[in-house]
Amino acid sequence: MKHILLPTDFSENSWNAITYAIKLFKKEICTFYLLNTYTPVIYHVEYVLGYPAQFGLGDAVRDTSQKNLADLVSKITSKFGSNPNHCFETSARFNTLVSGIKEFIIKHPIDLIVMGTKGATGAKEVLFGSNTVHVFNDIKCPIVAIPSDFEFEHPHEILFPTDLEVNYNTIEIQIVKELAEHNHSRINAMYVRTGNELTDLQKQNKLELESVFENTAYLFHDVKTMNLVEAINTFQIKHKINLLVMVNNKHSFFENLFFKNTINQIGFHLNVPFLVIPTKQGSTD
Repeated sequence: MKHILLPTDFSENSWNAITYAIKLFKKEICTFYLLNTYTPVIYHVEYVLGYPAQFGLGDAVRDTSQKNLADLVSKITSKFGSNPNHCFETSARFNTLVSGIKEFIIKHPIDLIVMGTKGATGAKEVLFGSNTVHVFNDIKCPIVAIPSDFEFEHPHEILFPTDLEVNYNTIEIQIVKELAEHNHSRINAMYVRTGNELTDLQKQNKLELESVFENTAYLFHDVKTMNLVEAINTFQIKHKINLLVMVNNKHSFFENLFFKNTINQIGFHLNVPFLVIPTKQGSTD
């Protein structure tokens, strides 16, 4: 059984992500956890310090969250019918999004988080809202971010840029293998050259990557003299890509992309789901 966390702020963007998850895992036995985190707009210092009952505000906000979650389950049932493979649980938490997710995955065996790329107030021109980027950075769990206007497609063509600096035994690669096997996907690994020859470590990692995907359709693309953002965008133009996969480990080019103000460059052209894979718990990078 898969355990999938679906954070929701009840926006259209989060509904689109929920729709994607339900369709993607239609034939698999899954428990979906619908999580809404909330913080009242106005509260006293005492409230934050742990005395919400005397104000009553927390109860009202919690009740609204729980009602909206119940309505969301009804909407899912109405839209998709009753799937014997799927069950839904709801959780309303007085917390921030990142902290709420962290607490939730400690108590529940979550395999994957599927979420929208921006909240209800997100600006259309920015693909990844700040919440999404913080979740990418702080949560050690595979995460798929779904663009708000993406209409569901099976991930038949997966683009996996890599700098070949990663030991693939130390990352959560299993979810990519399962997606590829269940959807008869082709893995397009892409290495962008910086002008230097591969080091011995990179050559070893390249062989390891081929071994990881030996039972799937696998192509390795060696791209010369191009920056990563340009390479991803060019590849998307030439090929029909349904899913972009990146590894998030320290010192990776993922970190450079997301934390050196180039996010809008990739966001401007990226219109497919984006799977972020963390290093495994306890591994060093």
